[in-house]
Amino acid sequence: MTTSATFAPLLERFFTQRLMQQRQASHHTIRSYCDTFRQFLKFVQKRLHKPPSRLSLEEINAPLIVAFLDELEKYKGVSVRTRNLRLAAIHSFFHYAALEAPAHSAQIQRVLAIPGKRYTRTLVHFLTRDEVDALLAAPDQRTWSGRRDHAFLLVAVQTGLRLSEMTGLKREDLVLGAGAHVRVNGKGRKERCTPIAKSTLAVLKAWLREPPRGDGKVLFPSARGEQLSVHGVQYLLNKHREAACKVCPSLKQKQVTVHRLRHTMAMDLLQAGVDRSVIALWLGHESVETTQIYLEATLAMKEQALEKTSPLRGKPGRYRPPDQLLSFLNSL
Repeated sequence: MTTSATFAPLLERFFTQRLMQQRQASHHTIRSYCDTFRQFLKFVQKRLHKPPSRLSLEEINAPLIVAFLDELEKYKGVSVRTRNLRLAAIHSFFHYAALEAPAHSAQIQRVLAIPGKRYTRTLVHFLTRDEVDALLAAPDQRTWSGRRDHAFLLVAVQTGLRLSEMTGLKREDLVLGAGAHVRVNGKGRKERCTPIAKSTLAVLKAWLREPPRGDGKVLFPSARGEQLSVHGVQYLLNKHREAACKVCPSLKQKQVTVHRLRHTMAMDLLQAGVDRSVIALWLGHESVETTQIYLEATLAMKEQALEKTSPLRGKPGRYRPPDQLLSFLNSL
């Protein structure tokens, strides 16, 4: 195999053999990786003035990749976290290339040595009970779309499902008898069942009596009966947030997403005293440590912990270092 013919077939095999056949990656992962390489190849085409199908593997070097990542962050306005996700996709391809093209091992190792960028991890944001109530009351339930949106919002905030899990729900995923629950295949192809509250169950039963649209399989379809798109979901969330702001002004300062509704559910469980391991199972987290972010987010629980401690008896004053060199170090 010649060097000039390496890159395009290698990238194709990475998607078809590595991701789809060997790893059986989820549709979400494949779509994310495709998006990364589409953006990267457009950047490379502009930079090297060469169509992607004619690129050689040795032209895809570490400086070029770093330039692409810098452009994403500086000129495209993406977050550091998104930048790192793009880098992770590229790293995954080069791990595969290391096996398929060992002659390029030195170049590949330089690419794999590109580090992820560190960033300040912000606190988890969630909605208060008053904000959730205002949001649930916002859809006009005299219309079909209003009843759909109300049921969608209620299920999202009560189950804590991810966006892809919500839009992918089928009517057959609901179990409405004893032990009512919703069944999903989540991140990492892990199947899990999430219980449904009685109030949510009543709304869902009423929603299921609506005449189905499309093929009748999608639980929350679009007006055409198709699966809701990411942009469609965000449109309805923004629409109802604006309406809810009239009743609950604090929502003006918050962005409402399905992921924030997921955080809201997790915080409700945590503040109700539910164990972290149960919350991790509920949300489909790979590790209990992932759930640690919710412990750091709730000021109310920290204040309760403070109330249980004995107050320290401090004296006002200013520390003065006993040595000139220590004083210098303290001033830095």
